Amino acid sequence: MKNLLVILFFSLVCFSCKSPEARLPESVQSGSFLKASAERNKKLNEHEHEQIQNIIKGNPDKNYIASESGFWYYYNTKIEKDTIRAQFGDVVDFTFDVSNIEGEEIYANINKTYIMDKEELFTGLREGLKLLKPTETATFIFPSQKAFGYYGDEHKIGTNVPLICEVTLNTITQKND
Repeated sequence: MKNLLVILFFSLVCFSCKSPEARLPESVQSGSFLKASAERNKKLNEHEHEQIQNIIKGNPDKNYIASESGFWYYYNTKIEKDTIRAQFGDVVDFTFDVSNIEGEEIYANINKTYIMDKEELFTGLREGLKLLKPTETATFIFPSQKAFGYYGDEHKIGTNVPLICEVTLNTITQKND
């Protein structure tokens, strides 16, 4: 009897533990949030594109150029001779004005010194500066995703605001390798 109890005890100890089972998720995400967000962004992009095309059609005297980066611009002052353009690490001094798509001024006559691609600057302006030569002036129309996007600038520019920027590139100081 004693042996039977010992065997029973060891059998219970050995077989009573079972391996852990994976828990099933309590809720399953269907991806509907991502789909809704993508759809909302497509509609926003279409609306901004329509606004920009209306501006372009309303100014037939301007020679708008569509950039490879997804914004439009025209030259107010263009230098025909072949001179330098800003490269990575170059120091550029420029002046710019910022307006919303309706033409209401947000920032005026801002002078800034910027080290190309090494400091914070919104995407469209950074890419636009690379298109300019010293003393050239251009007017850029940036859709919101090339400007300050969803967050705005936390001061005067709100969420998803397309911008018009008139930029004059004053000087380029090339980096010393």
